Amino acid sequence: MDRDVRRDARRRTWDKMASGWECRHEWTEASMGVVNDWLIDRITPAPGQVVLEVAAGPGDLGHRVAQRVAPAGRVISTDFAPEMVEVARRLGSAQGLDNVEYRTLDAEQMALDDDSVDAVLCRSGYMLMADPDAALRESRRVLRTGGALAFSVFTTAEENPWFAVPARIFVERGHIPKPEPGGPGVFSMGDPGRIRELVTGASFADPEIEAIAFAFEHADEDDVWNAIVDLKGPLAAAIDAMDVEEREATRSAVLDGFAPYRSAAGAYLVPTRTWGVLTS
Repeated sequence: MDRDVRRDARRRTWDKMASGWECRHEWTEASMGVVNDWLIDRITPAPGQVVLEVAAGPGDLGHRVAQRVAPAGRVISTDFAPEMVEVARRLGSAQGLDNVEYRTLDAEQMALDDDSVDAVLCRSGYMLMADPDAALRESRRVLRTGGALAFSVFTTAEENPWFAVPARIFVERGHIPKPEPGGPGVFSMGDPGRIRELVTGASFADPEIEAIAFAFEHADEDDVWNAIVDLKGPLAAAIDAMDVEEREATRSAVLDGFAPYRSAAGAYLVPTRTWGVLTS
């Protein structure tokens, strides 16, 4: 399939996911709070700075930074899915933030001036892009000399059952294809060597890479399944295409896969591990 066709398909998928991310934004922010903390601490945002957030989704990371750079500074909150940009805009407005600029922007071709931002942030975005090399080169281009790039990407499937378990089951049942070697995906940047190759290839310095462990908490079986339906783009799209009987069978298989993470009370605590990356 042509790369542009794939990109358009992903854009439509994430546009469709926007409402789920809006409904669950408090849960996702709480779940990934330790990652947000790491990224923000590493760029040390200061009043008056301009900070770019790439692949912002609902914008919670950038919204926190906006408070740190106010009143004279601003955040440019961007995503390639227009509906995600509108979600971020609504959530930022609800917080009364007036120093965030929301833009629909393809990270691989950013309509921003050279040397125009003091720092760049990206949480769980570069790994999903069709051309992360191009996206990182663009991030380098717009970043001022001495500015920091901080981003996160998930490690390996073995350390991230929250996605690996349902993805394996969906592949086994014929609902999604196996990931293409070298293609975009949740674990495509799980190898630190690959991260270094991409980062230094984009003319950044050799990066600091640190593991960040946390967990996704689910109250019960319904919450486990609904998180897939609401948030996990390609898996959610596959669910939409299932008939009722197959959906229930797939749901049962996924919950069986998550059984090791279920407590006696019926709640789930699913371990997760991501790389935090800092460079300049």
